[in-house]
Amino acid sequence: MERRTFLRMGSAFALGNALAACGGGDKPPAIAAAPPQLKAVVGWNQAALQAVRNVKPGPPMVARSLAVLHTTMYNAWAAYSPTAIQTPHGPPVRRPENEQLAVNKAMAMSHAAYRVLIDQFPTQKALFDSYMASLGYAPTPNTADLASPQGIGQALAAAMLDYCHKDGANQLGNLTPTGVPYADYTGYAPKNPALVVDQPTPLADMPAPGNWQPLTFADASGATVTPGYLAACWDHMTPFALTSADQYRPGPPAAFGTPEYTAQAQHILDVQAALTERQKVIAEYWADGPKSELPPGHWCLLAQFVSERDHNTDDQDVLLFFALANALSDAAIAAWDAKRAYDSERPITAIRYLMQGKSITGYGTPGVAAGLRQIPGETWVPYQPNTFPTPPFPEHVSGHSTFSAAAAEVLRRFTGSDVFGASYTKPARSMVVEPSLPSTDVTLSWATFSDAADEAGLSRIYGSIHFDNANTAGKDLGRKVGALVFDKAQRYWTGQA
Repeated sequence: MERRTFLRMGSAFALGNALAACGGGDKPPAIAAAPPQLKAVVGWNQAALQAVRNVKPGPPMVARSLAVLHTTMYNAWAAYSPTAIQTPHGPPVRRPENEQLAVNKAMAMSHAAYRVLIDQFPTQKALFDSYMASLGYAPTPNTADLASPQGIGQALAAAMLDYCHKDGANQLGNLTPTGVPYADYTGYAPKNPALVVDQPTPLADMPAPGNWQPLTFADASGATVTPGYLAACWDHMTPFALTSADQYRPGPPAAFGTPEYTAQAQHILDVQAALTERQKVIAEYWADGPKSELPPGHWCLLAQFVSERDHNTDDQDVLLFFALANALSDAAIAAWDAKRAYDSERPITAIRYLMQGKSITGYGTPGVAAGLRQIPGETWVPYQPNTFPTPPFPEHVSGHSTFSAAAAEVLRRFTGSDVFGASYTKPARSMVVEPSLPSTDVTLSWATFSDAADEAGLSRIYGSIHFDNANTAGKDLGRKVGALVFDKAQRYWTGQA
């Protein structure tokens, strides 16, 4: 089977100078803007991913913003389709056959994308302005003119924004006195005090070892931080296809005090002590921490590879990303519902509790840089950068596993095959956690979408931040969500909704 390296895919479409001029990151490589009638969907997806890299929101917020973007672009495109039905987020629009041209679709989608992205990422306006200019479009005053591509895009964007500002995510912060965007308004309070990562944790600081525990650590800037539960209110968000956030809620994690609770913690210790260089690369590649696209954005990046591989047109891309982004968004709702329902502990809490006073093999404070050694159990740390030791939300289920399985299901159904054929090479001595590794280049290859999703789930076990059950349950949850969302999205674009 032919292998394609997805990091090379950028040379076919991208934002090039527009991104570079606005703080574009080093992944993926910049590319020159295509004519407006070509690859408008991928171009705006790429712009959104760059905004994610710059702003660094949380995974559920990324999934939601991408769904807002691609649903709005789909609705603008559907105005120029003879059969597709728009989602109920604005006035239904159907332009006559003689206007159903690629140039009109691209213009309507671009004006829609521009307006919603400025709302979702207000600090990134210069990025979006620059990309609009590179396409030859000038941002125009908002209009409700449903006879022009600009007006259609803007009107449908306005309707979508009115909807999503009331969807339960608290994007505007108007549901809390502080006014902080996406702040929790449900009154969640952790049952454990914060665990200080670079100090031994006494039993007294883990009164509820079966529940989630905040962490205190020094972030990349050197500041001491104690992040709260990110997206604690996400089970209140309105889904796309799910009838409720708990529609597919999986069973519970291992309960504290049971043999299963002890066994899952020991398994993490055993895996960490035996990590190969390849497994360490897998853990780091899929981590998608604060300097990347995060898991939902990562799968939209991988979908760009599929678009190039299959020589998709905008007509195909708009459907692919519409289904994919909404699957990722509903996956976030379903996964965060389980996280809130079970409020389960991360491995760092369980292991420091169970191994209190014992000598174990692991990475202890001051961390991974000191290497594997015999350490006191109460100092154990995951195989993660010290500046981001564990994501700030409960363990069960794995978001990575849920996102990845949902995305793989959509990509498999849309393309009609599980075949993927992408790869990634980690250069020697370029890892963040252990800069001397890998000792030689390591290439990760995925023959199928399922292979990629499975590896993404396993990466969180290799990284010591999820238990096996969270991965298995998350994969099952994600597959169900992906299938449900794809079926609903397909009914829209085939005119059967």
